[in-house]
Amino acid sequence: MASKREFGPDLVVEPNEEPAGGWGSLRSVAKSIARDRVPFTGPELLLQQNKNDGFMCVSCAWAKPADPRVFEFCENGAKATTWEVTSKRVTPAFFAERTVTELEAWDDHQLEDAGRLTHPLRWDAASDKYLPVSWDDAFAEIGRELKAMQPDSAVFYASGRASLETAFMYSLLARAYGNNNLPDSSNMCHETTSVALPESIGVPVGTCTLDDFKTTDCIFFFGQNVGTSSPRMLHQLQDAAKRGVPIVTFNPLRERGLVEFANPQSPAEMLISEPTPISSQYHQVKAGGDTAAMLGIAKVLFALDDDASASGGTAVLDHDFIREHTHGFDDFAAAARAANWPDIERHAGLSRTALEAAATVYAHAKSVIFVYGMGLTQHKMGVETVQTLVNLALLRGNIGRPGAGICPVRGHSNVQGQRTVGVTEKPEMVPADKIKALFDIEVPPKKGLNTVETCEGVIDGSVRAVISLGGNLVRAVPEHRLVTPAWRKLRLTVQIITKLNRTALVHGEVSFILPCLGRIEIDNQASGPQAVSIEDSVGFMHGSRGQIEPASAELLSEPKIVAELAKATLVDSKVPWDDWVADYSKVRDAIAATYPKIFHDFNARLWQPGGFHRPLGARHRAWETKTGKANFITATTLTSDIAIPASDRDVVQLITLRTNGQFNTTIYNYDDRFRGIYGSREVVLMHRNDIDRFKLREGDVITLQTAVDDGVAREVGGLRVVAYNIPEGCIGGYYPECNPLIPLWHHAEKSKVPAAKSIPVRVLSRAAAA
Repeated sequence: MASKREFGPDLVVEPNEEPAGGWGSLRSVAKSIARDRVPFTGPELLLQQNKNDGFMCVSCAWAKPADPRVFEFCENGAKATTWEVTSKRVTPAFFAERTVTELEAWDDHQLEDAGRLTHPLRWDAASDKYLPVSWDDAFAEIGRELKAMQPDSAVFYASGRASLETAFMYSLLARAYGNNNLPDSSNMCHETTSVALPESIGVPVGTCTLDDFKTTDCIFFFGQNVGTSSPRMLHQLQDAAKRGVPIVTFNPLRERGLVEFANPQSPAEMLISEPTPISSQYHQVKAGGDTAAMLGIAKVLFALDDDASASGGTAVLDHDFIREHTHGFDDFAAAARAANWPDIERHAGLSRTALEAAATVYAHAKSVIFVYGMGLTQHKMGVETVQTLVNLALLRGNIGRPGAGICPVRGHSNVQGQRTVGVTEKPEMVPADKIKALFDIEVPPKKGLNTVETCEGVIDGSVRAVISLGGNLVRAVPEHRLVTPAWRKLRLTVQIITKLNRTALVHGEVSFILPCLGRIEIDNQASGPQAVSIEDSVGFMHGSRGQIEPASAELLSEPKIVAELAKATLVDSKVPWDDWVADYSKVRDAIAATYPKIFHDFNARLWQPGGFHRPLGARHRAWETKTGKANFITATTLTSDIAIPASDRDVVQLITLRTNGQFNTTIYNYDDRFRGIYGSREVVLMHRNDIDRFKLREGDVITLQTAVDDGVAREVGGLRVVAYNIPEGCIGGYYPECNPLIPLWHHAEKSKVPAAKSIPVRVLSRAAAA
């Protein structure tokens, strides 16, 4: 085991060789309960998490089983729960003692750790403080401001946590107001999936369910850190690994969750058994090298199939499936055969023999699941990469049969669901005729703004108002040097949030904080306690009931806030906002009427164990594409990002990362236990060879500078070098701290998802930066 290294009072590096889960997970949960001051309610409440009559986790979106475990939560899910139900409070007295300018000096952890917001607030320019305001006055003023604007100049952003009911109401508010400016957190992560999969297989989401993990013969895993981003998925991976199912992983860093796992809910496993190895092959692909790796695997499959044909053996490719169900095979076959190994190896950062090993495992497995995350989607050519992955599945008929399929792992709870019920900037994605007939709302035909386009509009002044239903948008987006000062020039900013964050401090001329109930809190309305619903990462809908008393009697629910905004803003609305707030089942009836194929009998099915599944044609080999078949779509390049000339050796590719001490922009603590980094997030992970060639030493303080010449200076300094097992020519830095290095135009070409997983940067020593 590598030795412990200390670099100043706030950075300790002690490589972690413990499995994911295990005792480290239990210790972390205990610390979260103590930190958030919930020692009595915490353990009891966690027993209701992800249960059929409990509350759905407010953290990740991984699937909820029909037969949940006694402890159906993970370490990060427990952190998210204690973080939300903390006994700490941020009252008007808190703001009376502090100006907004003073609070801007607080870091992300300090802001949210202060506790739950308790009262609606309005920024006062004279004192530079947020002052309490009545709910009626807040809604009235926001309504006046919105009425005074051109509809195209207002944006209605949504994070992934809002329920299906809230998201549906919010989408109607925006369209009744007069635009489709409904960007959301999907624009930051899996919009690439929502663009790639419909073109390839006719559905916008993955085709796998939890049952497929029980019968699969093989799992290919690309660009997703399961131990941090979706730890409950480790149960499915562990079960598969124990059955002898090979798990072939492609990821730049060796993440603990993909190496081995000890189930913290199994006393025997914790005390007696060895941890379960997860990956049978682990390939540390270069940043942006996944398309090349996939094409290399395909090239091997074609060669194996040729050999089988020549020798009279069993075919490797599923020719019957290809002939009956696919289109475009010949073009993809020609591209794979023509690709040369030196180019594949150079772009993938992997050897031919490594790719042959992966392809051979695939060739001998009948039913294969392809799992991926933002390591594929957040690249310039991310759409093509996802479609190349689909091509691999199609070659052997691995879509539309048990134990096989495509499995994109979504991040935020219900981020997939809010798109399902209409939170989208694309008017063609919603049933305009039904919305007109049911609610007398004309869906504007003009495409709305996505997240990148919203930032562009803020910078050029065409966007004048941003309403945020959750989230921390200013902190999450790229191009901070341009976005942040422009954001302060907005006329109106509104944050519907539970805790204070950076976006509430980077405010417009008129700014409100509207604190809302959390999903875990009891939501009493006129007809009694209400339930809400969410969609998980594999397309199942679940009910969720609040379990504890609200943090403040002044809090309103998200549906109530959306309804009051609508009533204050819209003229002659035919939507029964008050009736819907009184009884959320009526919102679900409206959702069912609008989207009957997915949500028929919504209320009757809400509490079905394990949820009810949305219909997916591709799961049954019904292809809702332009060709009527599943499409092989051939990538135009082997590289997923800006090509760095081989001669420019000073430039490396930055991969932005999350720690197991955070969820999105929420920072629970300053530790990255799985990677063995404690006390600081101001670090950059580098291969030792790169440290040496840059004439650096571990612990040195450096600056990263974006290596593009577009007239905008982008730098992040004060980063300490940490030696790490990462491919040469690639470095790692934490999100959102490294977001200022991402140009706004550096995004996926078809989906506009910021290309945060491969940013060309120069490494400057402190002296050089000065």
